[in-house]
Amino acid sequence: MSTAQPPPGASRPGGRTARTRQAVLDAVFEELGEGGYAALTMEAVARRSGVHVATIYRRWRSVEGLVCELMADLSGGIPLPDTGTLRGDLRALARSIAAFYTEPRYCGLLEAVVSAAARQPEAADVLRRFFDRRLRLAGAMVPRAAARGELPGGADPDEVVAALGAPFYYRLLIARRPVDLRLADCAAEAAWVAARAGVFTPAADAEDSVRDAAADAVRDSADPVRDSADSVRDSAGPLLGAGSAVRDTGTAEQGPGNAEGGR
Repeated sequence: MSTAQPPPGASRPGGRTARTRQAVLDAVFEELGEGGYAALTMEAVARRSGVHVATIYRRWRSVEGLVCELMADLSGGIPLPDTGTLRGDLRALARSIAAFYTEPRYCGLLEAVVSAAARQPEAADVLRRFFDRRLRLAGAMVPRAAARGELPGGADPDEVVAALGAPFYYRLLIARRPVDLRLADCAAEAAWVAARAGVFTPAADAEDSVRDAAADAVRDSADPVRDSADSVRDSAGPLLGAGSAVRDTGTAEQGPGNAEGGR
């Protein structure tokens, strides 16, 4: 029988540490629902959870640490689909994200996490690690799709998933409007079409595509310029001809005078 002890801070399923963590995170969620991020304090969380404030400080260090862990805990419940097609996976994931953010407190939590990351380097690290993990997990759908022949080889999983998620965060944090199923379906379809078109292939290919597109644009824009130049030249022809006639006339008029002067 092993007598090894778990490391400090490790939690056993159903153990006291797990119960303490859940009580604290539940309290954070309730506090956010009542007063928002601006009113959230470690002391308020301690009162609501029944956990000593020193314990909360020791484990989470700050309000920012609390909201970031709560975000990771709740978002981890968003299922990662495997429908058999990339288009189906993207659509299912987008609809799950939309359903998640229809809860007003989840929207408030997102704002709290972003605000925390802007103020605290530690919170920014937590947020970055969280999104890196979610991108890595959700990105598994991309190599599956490539193996099925749905995508060009080398599509970047992070970029595909980021393209899917970006419209949600623009809508919530910039436009500050609610998300809905139409947004979810549009985001999924746009990400799928772009992935199928090879937009998320390796950077070298992307640079070649951008360079070719830029060359085409320059070439196309140069055509009207050349046409305009031809038009100017054509319209200038009669004027040039008239100028020659004037010179010829002038020469003719000067002829007798010169001859007379010669005499």
